[in-house]
Amino acid sequence: MNLLNGACPGKIVLITGAGGCIGSALARKVVDSDAKLVLLLDHSEQNLYEIDSELSAGGWSAHVPILGDISDEVLLDEILEKHRPDTIFHAAAFKHVPLMEVNPLAVIRNNVLGTWSLATAALRHGVRQLLMISTDKAVNPRSVMGAAKRVAELVLLRLSTRATRMSGLRLGNVLGSNGSVEPLFREQIARGGPVTVTHPEARRYFVSLPETVELILAAVALNEDAGVLIPELGAPVGIVELANRLIREAGWRSGEIEIVYTGLRPGDKLTEDLISAAEWLEQLGHRHRRSRRPVREHHLDR
Repeated sequence: MNLLNGACPGKIVLITGAGGCIGSALARKVVDSDAKLVLLLDHSEQNLYEIDSELSAGGWSAHVPILGDISDEVLLDEILEKHRPDTIFHAAAFKHVPLMEVNPLAVIRNNVLGTWSLATAALRHGVRQLLMISTDKAVNPRSVMGAAKRVAELVLLRLSTRATRMSGLRLGNVLGSNGSVEPLFREQIARGGPVTVTHPEARRYFVSLPETVELILAAVALNEDAGVLIPELGAPVGIVELANRLIREAGWRSGEIEIVYTGLRPGDKLTEDLISAAEWLEQLGHRHRRSRRPVREHHLDR
């Protein structure tokens, strides 16, 4: 069975962070799935304008652009009372690790308190399902951003009920997203280098933007109880390997573009994990697993 079938058709969907890379890509896919109505919530006027204009130009009128913040409880109550969404895709988050290291209060307000406000509003208004886009940086977090995302996961696990199911989906680095390493490397290569890599042994899990959207919709279609869904992302990739691949794809020979190692930044780790030593995975279907601990980790195949 295709898990994407039945994820959104005929439903009213709210997407937070709808103007961001993941949120806007998700909005396009949800629109194509014949959702009844798509609510686009973003606190960036420009980002919201761009996705609203794109959808309107494409002839899809059943969407509502909403300029606002997920921490605005009055606004959330107004949205949920008026539109009664079935599903919330929670993509709004501050994600840049070094930037958040020097702005810890901002990331706590947005990623933790904002998630709390959204989740409690979903409970008050009987939203059927809430899925948050989480990150592998929430596992054994070393950064403020990762710790905030881990707390946000725990918020959803604590507040989830049978009537309003809440879960998170842990992803790695989304290739091509704003602020990700791939567009930075492409810009540096276009200038003739050098390409800056933090550490020769740094490795990350990577997922493309289309795959990310597919995983999000598949996670919602599973309709599982509260938990943290963990997709199969394959083996982590060396950052320097990615840099060399992009250099070759741009038509340069080995050694023609210099790679400079700049050192790990505040909050960076050499490698990321998808689960911690304190978590277990348990079978979900024939290849899916769920944990036996209160923090229940779900394993979702792509």
